[in-house]
Amino acid sequence: MKFNKLFKSLAVTLAVFGTGAILASCGNSSSSKNYKSEVTSSGKLTIGLEGTYAPYSYRKDGKLQGFEVDLAKDVAKKLGLKANFVETKWDSLIAGLGSNRYDAVMNNMTVTPQREKLYSFSDPYAYSYYTLITKSDSKMMSINDIKGMNIVDGAGTDNAVVAKKFGANVSSTPDNSTGYQLIQQGRADGTVNSVPAWKYFAKHNSTKGLKEIDVPTKLQAPAETSIMLNKNSKALTKKINQALAELRKDGTMKKLSMKYFGSDITTKNN
Repeated sequence: MKFNKLFKSLAVTLAVFGTGAILASCGNSSSSKNYKSEVTSSGKLTIGLEGTYAPYSYRKDGKLQGFEVDLAKDVAKKLGLKANFVETKWDSLIAGLGSNRYDAVMNNMTVTPQREKLYSFSDPYAYSYYTLITKSDSKMMSINDIKGMNIVDGAGTDNAVVAKKFGANVSSTPDNSTGYQLIQQGRADGTVNSVPAWKYFAKHNSTKGLKEIDVPTKLQAPAETSIMLNKNSKALTKKINQALAELRKDGTMKKLSMKYFGSDITTKNN
């Protein structure tokens, strides 16, 4: 009798323990979904970018390089994946993410309420301050002076949004260099751009006939640059945020910023 009771008690205990272990195992599996199952191509972190926006991403001697290219490689390495880049034009860049051509977009992409409705964003990895570029003999002295002026910027870019905010008539241009040429030729009044992008252009090209007018933060706050992902890439987004935090902590992000911009754009008060 005592032996039977002891046996039954032991059996119940083992059964309860086993059930608990199974439930715990299932719970852990559910709560820690494998982020690698969310990528479009096995073993790769596929990133969409333009490849024409120096120094963020551009080609030199046929090789794709830039701040975001190097950062993407470092993030992918942290994830145990290989960075795979897909170059496309700006007007189809976001659509490509929606159709799963790639896992993420890294193209000096900033968070907006409209984009947040459809996509997810990582924590910021850079901050874009704005500047106004116009002809050297222009009477414009402030961003407020672009009201009613003909400003050229990429269609749908944050630069174009800022220009419209201050009342400009905005026309589309395929890239920054074309915009600068239009200003030099007198076919446009100016363009709004990020300070780092303008500084890089000015360092490597002639800016004869152009002048820069800084946009103070009290008039326009800097844009937060983040990695854009699909809404259903929750585990991947979480893992990318972890990677970015590690790269910020170990100084990698600042080092890349100094390499390509000559200043630290990875902190808000730089």
